[in-house]
Amino acid sequence: MSDGGPGGDSDGDPADGGVDPVTLEVFRNRLSGIAEEMGSVLIRGAYSPNIKERKDCSAALFDADGRMVAQAEHIPVHLGAMPAAVDAVRERDPAPGDAFVLNDPFAGGTHLPDVTVVSPVAPEGRIVGYAATRAHHADVGGTAPGSMPAGATEVYQEGLRLPPVRLRADGEVVDDVRDLFLANVRNPDERRADLRAQLAATDRAEERVGELLAERGRDRLTAAFDAVIDYSRRRVADELAAIPDGTYRARDALEGDGLTDDDVPVAVELTVDGPTVAADFADTADQVPGNVNAPLAVTRSAVYFVLRAVTDPEIPPNHGCYEPVTVDAPEGSLLNPRPPAAVVGGNVETSQRVADVTLAAFREAMPGELPADGQGTMNNLVVGGRGADGFTYYETVGGGFGARPDADGMDGVQVGMTNTLNTPVESIETEYPLRVERYALRPDSGGDGEHRGGLGLERAVTVQTDAVVSLLTERRRHAPAGVDGGADGATGENRIGGDAVPAKCTREVPAGTTVTVRTPGGGGYGDPADRDPDARAQDRADGTVEDR
Repeated sequence: MSDGGPGGDSDGDPADGGVDPVTLEVFRNRLSGIAEEMGSVLIRGAYSPNIKERKDCSAALFDADGRMVAQAEHIPVHLGAMPAAVDAVRERDPAPGDAFVLNDPFAGGTHLPDVTVVSPVAPEGRIVGYAATRAHHADVGGTAPGSMPAGATEVYQEGLRLPPVRLRADGEVVDDVRDLFLANVRNPDERRADLRAQLAATDRAEERVGELLAERGRDRLTAAFDAVIDYSRRRVADELAAIPDGTYRARDALEGDGLTDDDVPVAVELTVDGPTVAADFADTADQVPGNVNAPLAVTRSAVYFVLRAVTDPEIPPNHGCYEPVTVDAPEGSLLNPRPPAAVVGGNVETSQRVADVTLAAFREAMPGELPADGQGTMNNLVVGGRGADGFTYYETVGGGFGARPDADGMDGVQVGMTNTLNTPVESIETEYPLRVERYALRPDSGGDGEHRGGLGLERAVTVQTDAVVSLLTERRRHAPAGVDGGADGATGENRIGGDAVPAKCTREVPAGTTVTVRTPGGGGYGDPADRDPDARAQDRADGTVEDR
């Protein structure tokens, strides 16, 4: 597809806005570096293992109009939905020295544990942009430790709901707002430190943008914002134009909503028309009583992620990438619910299914270019204790990546809308009353094929005190699909003690209970009979497939 260099189309035309290609590349890297540095400040300053170890957080930089100009390479579901948070803050008349905190899924957020801090960037006393960080806090209140109760029917049960409110005004922390937040969460000292780290990250953005302003001037900086965005827009449009025009469809289903195990349909109609693409989810289910409803910002984020995956990954990720894309879901549907719908599972699990069906539709448009289904779930595991000495451990567990047209799928990785690390065993056993019994790849869990699907994982943890366990998972009944004759990947399995439990559940457990999560493998690609004999022999030697 397009091979245009920075600042120009593939025919070498100069960038718009009077920014030459060399200057554009300098600005692009400086802006990206600011976003990455924001993320580093947040991760180094956080106290919770979920942020400092797993890096379940994201950072991005926006211009004065709320357009994303740069992001750190963090969490897809965070980043694609973050512009909605900046838009919500801009409606509150922000001023230099302010910082807003929010998590309301119906006012710029995604789900309640994802707490967002947005600050105007005004190093010279005049707003030139916004800095935003989003971090998954291990608890924000609600009916269950970890704030991800499987049986929630209203957002109120999932934790404290914050519309955009000033956490800092005129450079000073608003104690009343901070104290209100901390009074409604478990582990308030940890939450306080994580919020402080988010503020420090946005402060670093203002410092670095100030340096750019001093070097280049305001007019040059705003021209660079425009040019970077326009460059990405043109590159993505070129990529889309190379995909055959047409309407492509795909369907799948969620395995229940946390209240019942009934399948919940997810369907997309994807229309490629020259340099644009439209994703229509009109045939998806209406919003459901349980917690797998996904705010429209999350739905858009999943489509944006797939667009990034099927186009050139070297295109700078910013507002321009998404201008050629429209995403429609009826109000009151699973993918655009009305408040007070429960949504905590929508962000983590429904987003995965939206990504899967969108990728499947693109796979129809681009035969032979895209991988088979990956594990299609984040395998959310939450363990927490009640009372003053309670704790909250949160983890998403990796699984199998789908086999690719020319290579096996990766083993034991995060797939789709998340991009976190695992929590090291040493950290788990130091920070929490938990003991890790087993952490290993699942042999023979990847779908067979000319190229094998990636292997799932097994994580077994023993709780050493009375606790509450919440599981929000998928692909326990419906396997990740193989492609072009490849076999499906293995389904996952959840066990509490010796009992298999549903894909989504919350249980009170006594001390000594072992919780086991076995994650799905990726689908295979191509006829297994075409697999290279040496690769087949190595599979048997590694124990990754049975001897057939």
